[in-house]
Amino acid sequence: MVEPTVAAQWHLAQINVGRLVAPRGDPRVAPFFDALDRINELAEKSAGFIWRLKSESGNATDIQTTSDALFLVNMSVWSDAEALFEFVYKSAHTPEMARRREYFERFEGAYQALWWVPAGHVPNVDEGLSRLWRLDHYGPTPEAFTFKVRFAEPGVPHAPVDMQPDPWCVGRS
Repeated sequence: MVEPTVAAQWHLAQINVGRLVAPRGDPRVAPFFDALDRINELAEKSAGFIWRLKSESGNATDIQTTSDALFLVNMSVWSDAEALFEFVYKSAHTPEMARRREYFERFEGAYQALWWVPAGHVPNVDEGLSRLWRLDHYGPTPEAFTFKVRFAEPGVPHAPVDMQPDPWCVGRS
C-alpha cells in the first residue's frame, strides 16, 4: 500500500472580505455584480478548484454574515497554493480584482487569509473570519497567512515562501 503524499492530505482554504461602497443595484457597484457569475464560473473550471461558498442562488454575495448588509465574504478551497495563485493573479479574475477599489471601501486590517485544511474539510464563515482575526493580531503564521508570506502544509518543514503577488494585492491594507 502506498501512503498518500502530504499534499494530498491537505487543501488550501481562503477567505476574502470587503465592504461595498454602495448596495447592490447601485450603478457604482453594477460592474462588480455583472462580472460575478463569469468569475465564479471561471473559478469552478480552474485547475485545482475544489469548493466555494455559495447560496442557493449560486454565489456568496447574498449570504449575510454580519449585521452590515454591505459586508461581503468570499471563501473557497483549492488543491494547493499554486492553483489558487494562478486563478487569482494569472486569469481573467486578475483585471476584475484590480478594480476592487472602485467597488469596495479601503478595509482596515486583513481582508484575505489563507490556511491549510484537511482534505475533504469545508470551512465555515466563522472559521474564515477567525483566520482573518488571527492574521490581524499575530501576522502571518502557519494558521493564517498570505501569498506574500505563505507557509507549507502541516508536516512539511520549510521557511515561509513569498509567492510575489502584485504589490497592490497582498491581503492586508
